[in-house]
Amino acid sequence: MRALTAEQREFAERAESVAAEFTDDAYTWHGDVPWENLEELAEADLYCPSISEEYGGQGLSDLTAMLLTEAVGRECPDTGWFTYMQSMVAPRAIDLFGSDSVKEEFLPAVTAGESFVSIAISEPEAGSDVGSMTTEVTEEDGRLVCNGEKTWVGGVPFGDAAVTWVRFPEGLGSVVIPYDDPGVEIQEVYTNMAGYSQTHFTIDDVVVPERRVLTRGQEAFKEQLVSLNWERLGSSILTVAWAEAALERALSYASEREQFGRTIDEFQGIEWKLAEMYRQVETAASLAYASAAGAEGHERAPPRLQTSTAKLHCSRVAEEVVSEAVQIVGARAYQQGHPLEYLYRFARSRRIAAGTDEMQLNTIARALEERGLPAVSER
Repeated sequence: MRALTAEQREFAERAESVAAEFTDDAYTWHGDVPWENLEELAEADLYCPSISEEYGGQGLSDLTAMLLTEAVGRECPDTGWFTYMQSMVAPRAIDLFGSDSVKEEFLPAVTAGESFVSIAISEPEAGSDVGSMTTEVTEEDGRLVCNGEKTWVGGVPFGDAAVTWVRFPEGLGSVVIPYDDPGVEIQEVYTNMAGYSQTHFTIDDVVVPERRVLTRGQEAFKEQLVSLNWERLGSSILTVAWAEAALERALSYASEREQFGRTIDEFQGIEWKLAEMYRQVETAASLAYASAAGAEGHERAPPRLQTSTAKLHCSRVAEEVVSEAVQIVGARAYQQGHPLEYLYRFARSRRIAAGTDEMQLNTIARALEERGLPAVSER
């Protein structure tokens, strides 16, 4: 990774300072929203840094949003997840592709840390196979009308709307659908391993004003697909943050826990575990930031080959490092409510969310088949 600029380093230091205040309540949220943390970040002009200034963000780079996600996620995994989701996923799509009207409608409350906008892609019969989506928007009597259903949508109980992927007559696109629109019905709410709700809702003859259409037409939707590469890097650095949090706890425990007359970090078996964990964390972070730095300044988003590689590697590293931290701490970490048990349930999700491991492998393989290895000049 290239060195941070002076501005980026100053931003990261401020983020670390504010995030340090979240440690007392970390690992206690259990599916609740850390609103006070989000508002504190917003008051410090840190929250949603890549959202445009006129809507309450700072108008900074997506790489800066990654720095915030890592700094916050190391201290509080829940606040890190919200930071990533609202800086680099649905609200970012509204900022990139929305009308001035829809931006004004939704973004100021998000950037103030008072609202949440979800992403709704999956359907009961269309998960990774986005082309099989059946939720559609048709034109009826001069109006756009949406019908369909979405599932596994995060944040619905405490959110206001979802950036919803749909099928127009000419192809895939996206619209913003508020949950209180007539015709939106919550069918079922699931609780995932991390303790958060995921929702299945139906959309029955919901009228979509033109101002809430984000992308429509093949080229516009291609742009939105490309923008997802930043989401993959956001997910990558979020999992790195969780792995770092686990490593820090393992280091602390190993330096204090005594067995056979000495602390366990003096045993070579534990030393090597810790060294391997650091190797994994450092290579994962370097890969994620290198992918981001290579694109910043001359492309809207980095190439899919690099982002899929980073997402796959970082997701796997997080699960492996947290698992090794549990092994070092032992029975205590295996108990419900222990921070490492909490982290493990969080880390496991990222091998599914934002594109499964298998989809990332498919993407990597196809890119290599089509274009071969990237040239040295492309690094």
